[in-house]
Amino acid sequence: MTDEPRIRFVELSGEAMSALLGGDLAAAGTIAGVALSDYFLTDRARWLWRYRLGQMAADPGRARWMARQAVVGDGGLVVGHAGFHGPPDEAGTVEIGYSIAPAFRRRGYARATLTELLRRAAAEPTVATVRATISPGNTASLATIAGFGFTETGEQWDEEDGLELVFEVPARPGA
Repeated sequence: MTDEPRIRFVELSGEAMSALLGGDLAAAGTIAGVALSDYFLTDRARWLWRYRLGQMAADPGRARWMARQAVVGDGGLVVGHAGFHGPPDEAGTVEIGYSIAPAFRRRGYARATLTELLRRAAAEPTVATVRATISPGNTASLATIAGFGFTETGEQWDEEDGLELVFEVPARPGA
């Protein structure tokens, strides 16, 4: 995986999410410190910003676990967004979420983003398990997690996404 792009995360603050909900891409980019694309204004993205803002309002401590821009290179090219659905639960499980803009798919950015999410989870002493939930028909996402040690542990129904397969991997394999 030496050819895998290097991803860094830049926080997407509540203020930036609010600007995106208002359709102000320029203001959101200024707040975030990187240029954001229209991908951050899609209906799906706006649903996510609204949802995350609600979570953060209910528990401000969740913010550090949530939305980040996935950025490549010194020029600050934003290829998507990623984060955890929230802090670890009582069992130490965190669920990951990431999305790569269509213009940047099939270039290794999803795998690089997953690598960085797993690295961050492993660095958190309270995280024991990383969970990914994926629609059975999402072959790209299923292929992305292949080779990372995820094991299918069941399925669930998600009100937004429908049927999802549940996959888990230890945050620190061998620990």
